[in-house]
Amino acid sequence: MDLNGKVALITGGKRIGRVVAARLARKGMDVVLTYRGSRREADETAAEVTALGRRAATVTADLARPDDCRAAVAHAVAAFGRLDVLVNMASIYRSRRLADLTVDDWDADLNVNARSAFLCAHAALPHMRAAGGGRIVNIADWLARSGRPQYTGFTSYYVAKTGVIALTEALALEGAADNILVNAIAPGPIVPPPDMGDEEVAEVARATPVGRWGGEDEVARAVVLLCETDFITGETIRVDGGRHLA
Repeated sequence: MDLNGKVALITGGKRIGRVVAARLARKGMDVVLTYRGSRREADETAAEVTALGRRAATVTADLARPDDCRAAVAHAVAAFGRLDVLVNMASIYRSRRLADLTVDDWDADLNVNARSAFLCAHAALPHMRAAGGGRIVNIADWLARSGRPQYTGFTSYYVAKTGVIALTEALALEGAADNILVNAIAPGPIVPPPDMGDEEVAEVARATPVGRWGGEDEVARAVVLLCETDFITGETIRVDGGRHLA
């Protein structure tokens, strides 16, 4: 799909989402960004898109709420007249010992990491059909894509991200006849969490076959690939520097 003049909705406009928005803008896309508690970061991302010569808008949304997801999609269509791409980037990544994992923790992780992707896609699909097609890109995780949890303390996260892969495949089957292609990206070591110490950062790099962290742009480039393709659908592509091989 030629992205020039098309419209993308990105759920999350900071860190990796900011780099994704900028790369899509460089491809000629207008961008709508959702945020919940990070308005400043969303506004900064929108300003960067505008500086690149494209239009940008932001909208507040609690993506666990169906009405908010529908409103975010409606906002994109009202602002720019169409919706061609949905990038489901909203995510929670946190560790909880299984003994300490509460029902509220479970619900929050599943709501943000999996439910929101379904709700946004469900709201976006009619508009994509009306436009003659579209692309949906979800964010999974390299461990879920590899079929093994490997690390303790991430039960709800792992379950949610495995669900994202299943959702991607099911939506791809449903959307293919309408030229709506649905894929996912399974990132590995892209950027270190803010609370990770230097030695652990170095240890992860050593455990990755390419010997380093990837950086945000590796995910952004994969998003562009999956938006531009006219034939790939139902795939979950690992962007992990070969980490799954180690």
